[in-house]
Amino acid sequence: QVQLVESGGGLVQTGGSLRLSCAASGRSFSFSMYTMAWFRQAPGKEREFVGVITSSGGSGYYADSVKGRFTLSRDNAKNTVYLQMNSLKPEDTAIYYCAADRYTGTYYRTQPRVYEHWGQGTQVTVSS
Repeated sequence: QVQLVESGGGLVQTGGSLRLSCAASGRSFSFSMYTMAWFRQAPGKEREFVGVITSSGGSGYYADSVKGRFTLSRDNAKNTVYLQMNSLKPEDTAIYYCAADRYTGTYYRTQPRVYEHWGQGTQVTVSS
């Protein structure tokens, strides 16, 4: 069973920064075999794609709404993926979820339904 634990959320002012972390663990779990993604869900809205990073960490893809402000990275030795969020806006306020998909290809998978494992989420609130 794969476990994902997010951390790093909190309250920040408009224009501020936060770095979210997602630590993965599990029996016979090989982190480097998993594509990792972040999604978010604001109150009353559907869960939306934020960004995805390939299993090797060689490339990433972002939603237009965060492109140029958010950056994904991963440390396969630490089984952790990071989401650096800069220039935060009130509309970034949401619960942020980490997700894992056992996929080593280079296609950017942006649909929540393909992700097998999810964390519990971490709240990010951006005040205006």
